[in-house]
Amino acid sequence: MTAAPDFRHRAVAALARARSTASLPEAYFGQESFVSAKEILALARAAGVGEGTRVLDLCCGVSGPGSLIARSTRCLMFGVDSSPSALALGRARAVPGSRFVAARVPTLPFTTTFDVVLLIETMLAFADKPRLVDEVARLLVRGGRFAFTFEEGPPLSAAERASIPGGDTVWLIELVAMREVLERAGLVVRSLADHTAEHAAFAGRLLAAFASDGAAIAAALGGTNLDSLLAAHARWTEWLGEARVRKLAVVCDRMEPPSRED
Repeated sequence: MTAAPDFRHRAVAALARARSTASLPEAYFGQESFVSAKEILALARAAGVGEGTRVLDLCCGVSGPGSLIARSTRCLMFGVDSSPSALALGRARAVPGSRFVAARVPTLPFTTTFDVVLLIETMLAFADKPRLVDEVARLLVRGGRFAFTFEEGPPLSAAERASIPGGDTVWLIELVAMREVLERAGLVVRSLADHTAEHAAFAGRLLAAFASDGAAIAAALGGTNLDSLLAAHARWTEWLGEARVRKLAVVCDRMEPPSRED
């Protein structure tokens, strides 16, 4: 769903009850994906985020994960997203002192660097992952960390792509290939966690919650959008449940470049 400002606000409101129900027993913190608060905070800890850490949250959306991290760690959070409506919602829930910039990733306006770059539940949408990762490396201090989640698996077949709404934004990559992309940019994996089972369960709970709240969602967003929402979550529940796709959380270190004498 491509969201005009008023539609984005309506969508967040219309889906909030189902998302809150699916998040139980944890509290819903504004996430628009399958990640839990426990997973987000574990990723932040693995990346060494703490008080005063300069963190760039790419494709921050409405800043559910970013605001959770900022509130829990007292880091300095900078959010980037191409959607003005998402940024407006992000600013409303953000920790005081957080900053937000409208820009289209991976072309970013920053000349400063950051201690940590986050990319939560968005790697999937980038067909040109090397270009994205090169930009991340440019934005990191030497010794900085890139913390991200990604959907791991062989690229979709044409039939699979056609079977899911928004299939033109589903760009899977296998772990070996992802490591090669990272290493070419000077990023070396320090930790990797597999959350496939948890995300399969979360996707299934979301599917059930959206279906249960379907009449209200359709009234707010339209029946076509509800149908697409249910179809997409049914497919993700299937793919994650069968491990056709794995959900991984990764932290990388930006290494020092080799010296001229090497």
